[in-house]
Amino acid sequence: MDRRTFLGMGIGIGAATMLASCSQGGGAVSTPSGDPKNATMRFTWWGNDTRTRVTNATIDRYSSKNPGVKIAGEPGEWNGYWDKLATQAAANNAPDIIQMDEKYLADYGARGLLLNLESSVKTDKFLAGTADTGRLPKGLFGINAGVNAPIIVANPKLFQEAGIPLPDDTKWTWDDLRALSLEITRKINRPGVYGTGNLFGQDGLMKAFVRQRGGQQWTSDGKIGWKNEDLEAYFQCLMDMQKDKSIQPPSELAEEDTKPMDQSAIANGRVAMTYLWSNQVKALDAASGTDMKLLRPPAAAGAPTWLWYKASMYWSVSSRSSNTAAAAAFVDWLSNSVDAVSTLTAERGLPPNTECRAALAPSLQPTDKKVAGYLSSIESSVTDAGGLTPVGGSSFQTVFMRKYQDILFNRASIKDAVQQLRDEVQSGLK
Repeated sequence: MDRRTFLGMGIGIGAATMLASCSQGGGAVSTPSGDPKNATMRFTWWGNDTRTRVTNATIDRYSSKNPGVKIAGEPGEWNGYWDKLATQAAANNAPDIIQMDEKYLADYGARGLLLNLESSVKTDKFLAGTADTGRLPKGLFGINAGVNAPIIVANPKLFQEAGIPLPDDTKWTWDDLRALSLEITRKINRPGVYGTGNLFGQDGLMKAFVRQRGGQQWTSDGKIGWKNEDLEAYFQCLMDMQKDKSIQPPSELAEEDTKPMDQSAIANGRVAMTYLWSNQVKALDAASGTDMKLLRPPAAAGAPTWLWYKASMYWSVSSRSSNTAAAAAFVDWLSNSVDAVSTLTAERGLPPNTECRAALAPSLQPTDKKVAGYLSSIESSVTDAGGLTPVGGSSFQTVFMRKYQDILFNRASIKDAVQQLRDEVQSGLK
C-alpha cells in the first residue's frame, strides 16, 4: 500500500457516476430487521496483509460464538475499492458490512444506502466526541473503528546525525519547522537528504493549518470552511522551503505519493520529518526499523486549540442488507467487545471504547503504546473534528493534489491555484 493509499484519494469518476445513480436522499433506515443469530453475510474492507489476517481471525472468533452466522470476508486495496463498492451499490449488491471512510460517509449515508446505527450500536463507552465523527444530520451511519490524529513523525537518527535536539512540539511554529528543516539539511550535508519530506500535499495537514487560523476544511453544514488567503499562506510555506532547499525537490515530492511505505523517504532515512496519521506509525516503524518520534504539527504563533481526533475508518452497514439486525449486531460486537478488540489489536487505530482500550493496553506492542501516549498527550488540546466531507466533496484530495503540483512545478501561481481549487471543489458539492 503506497502513501497515497494510506492518506486517501478522491472517489473515481466512474464510481461517482454509479453512486449518483443510486437512491437520492432516501430516508434513514434505522430499524434493523432479520435474525441476528442466523445469517449469511459479506464484509468488505481495504488494507494490507496484516489487516486482512487480523480481520479474518476476528470473523472466525465471532462465528465460533455465533454458529448460525456465516461471514465471508472481501478484502481489497484502496485503489479500486470505491469504484467496486459503488458498482455493487448501484446493482443493489453491496456487502452487508462495509469498512467506510470519512470522505465517502456522506455520499453513501445521504443517499439512503447505509443503516442508521443510532439505536443498534452502543457508543456510551466511547471517548467523548469520537462517536460523533460518524454522525450525519439523519443519524449515525458510521461507527468509529479507531481513533486517529494528525502527526509529524521525526527520524531521531537524522536529528542525532545533525546534532540537533527534537523540537518542543507544544510550542513550535511553522517558522520553527522551516528553520529546523534548513539546519538539518545543511548540517547533514549529504545529497538526497533533507530536513522535511512530503508535508504539504496532504489535506490532513492543510486542515490543521486552516484550523489554526479559525477555519475548517468543511463547515458543519457541508460548505467550504477556509479562506483563500489562509490556503495561500499554507502553500507559501511550501515554496519558501523549496527556495531554501530544506524540503525535497518537486520531482521527489511527486514520486513520494506513489511509493509504498517501505520505499518512502522517511522510511529510508532521506528526510528527518514528514506528515502521517497516527495509525500509520506502526507500519512506518516496521518499514524503517526505527523508533520514530511523534510530534504535534507546528502551529501558528499564538494559535488557539485546534487539534482533533479523527476516525481512522468506520464500520457501516448496508441499508439493503437482507439481515440488517445480524450486520448491526456484528458491528456492535466489533466496537464494544474486548474479545473483538483483542483480536483486531490496534491495527486500525486505538479503539474508541475506553473500556476496550484499557483492556487492550497491557498487550499493546511498543509502537502502539507510543501512539496511545501521543493520543493521550493531546487530549487536553482536542476540539471538535469539524464538519464531515459533504456529498460531492470526496474528490477534494484529488483536486488538492493536482493544484499542489501545479504550484510546485510553477504551472500556476499560488493565488490562481487556490482559487481554481475552490471553484472546482465548489462545483462538485451537492
